[in-house]
Amino acid sequence: MALEHALLVALREQPASGLELAKRFGRSIGFFWSATHQQIYRVLGRMETDGWVRVETVAQQGRPDKKVYDVTPLGAVALADWLAEPTPDTPLRSDLAVKLRGASFGDRAAVLDVVRGRVVDHHARLDHYRQLMKRDYPDGTSGLAGLELDQYLVLRGGILMEETWIAWLTEYLEAHA
Repeated sequence: MALEHALLVALREQPASGLELAKRFGRSIGFFWSATHQQIYRVLGRMETDGWVRVETVAQQGRPDKKVYDVTPLGAVALADWLAEPTPDTPLRSDLAVKLRGASFGDRAAVLDVVRGRVVDHHARLDHYRQLMKRDYPDGTSGLAGLELDQYLVLRGGILMEETWIAWLTEYLEAHA
């Protein structure tokens, strides 16, 4: 996947400025596809040149004008074409898994400290996802369809992934207690 596709999805959900997109990436899409502010602005420029997005300049009081991006019909076709393409399976590449496997060859206590830190990180992300779930979907999937259902299911997938990481890493820690 290219950053262009993640931006097209975000802009199809809601037109936005580059800064707004960067903030939204930090709160949602960024959990599974990351990009810096600079990357987002550079790609938006390329997408505008390619005709995938249009930009509207919006005057602001006491601040520089802001550029709000929206998907063009050509961009919508590009996104639809990409969505229909088969997605290759991405093999897991985990430095942490290699460290766990090789812990016997080094300082196991240091590896266990790394694992404890990762468990804390995964708990924080899981707590965040659960807060989003409680805030945005207090009734679960009741009445959800289309975009809302897709967003719910991606959030649900994030929760399941974090629960899996926590369970696996906790099992590792307990086995070496």
